[in-house]
Amino acid sequence: MSNNELKKNDIPQMLEISDVVQEAKEQKSFFFRHPIDCKPGQFTMVWIPGLDEKPMAVSYWKRNEFAFTSKAIGKFTNSLDKLKKGDKVGIRGPYGSCFSARQNSVVVGGGVGMASVSTLIDILKNPIIINGARSKDYLIYMKRYKNKNMVVATDDGSYGKKGFTTDILNEVLSNNKKIKIVYTCGQEMMMKKVFEICQRHKVECEASLERYMACGFGICGKCMINDKICCVDGPVFNSRQLNKLSEFGKFARLKSGRKVTIKEYHEMHA
Repeated sequence: MSNNELKKNDIPQMLEISDVVQEAKEQKSFFFRHPIDCKPGQFTMVWIPGLDEKPMAVSYWKRNEFAFTSKAIGKFTNSLDKLKKGDKVGIRGPYGSCFSARQNSVVVGGGVGMASVSTLIDILKNPIIINGARSKDYLIYMKRYKNKNMVVATDDGSYGKKGFTTDILNEVLSNNKKIKIVYTCGQEMMMKKVFEICQRHKVECEASLERYMACGFGICGKCMINDKICCVDGPVFNSRQLNKLSEFGKFARLKSGRKVTIKEYHEMHA
């Protein structure tokens, strides 16, 4: 590990954006030529000076380079969307738990949730990938994984199979008894259903959950889910942990710390 490698550091390091790639409609990847000590499923805190700081999953990782992928949906992410090659942002981390990276697996990604499972896909041996989005325009990493065992689903049927990732997962698990584990990230209601399907088929599940994270290292408590701190105990939780999280798929907390339904959280957290 080099002396200038980005380690788990609680002070933002200003890094220059080396490249910006348009992945799909409203979704871009921001690359940095800088080493980072990171495991699949972990995230960094990204700081735009004078605006805010948000968690972003490490979506590309190799020696001396990493990236995160963002979807422009709110004030912060729309500001990110305007940044160009040569601009700088503050990066600190990486933080959080990681995926277990076991074989005989299925990876289920919904929309930009694919960003959280992408570096996992890169190290797994021939996983079944279920990539879903509302329409063809919002599918990411299509070229990246074109040679992988990938099944695509769109809500409107504009590409791949018409329907939901969960429908495909149920079909895959029904027809393939060798699958040992399912990894997932996306809208929480999708992940909740993925988990329930895994439970029915007696297959292990690991889900990357999203909560409001202000600090990244367990101080503020705003990303609590039941008695777990999402930025420290998660964001990746396994079946045993998910079984005990009664708030999973039901409740989250806003920036103020107020507990609301998942639906209200997503409406106000954009």
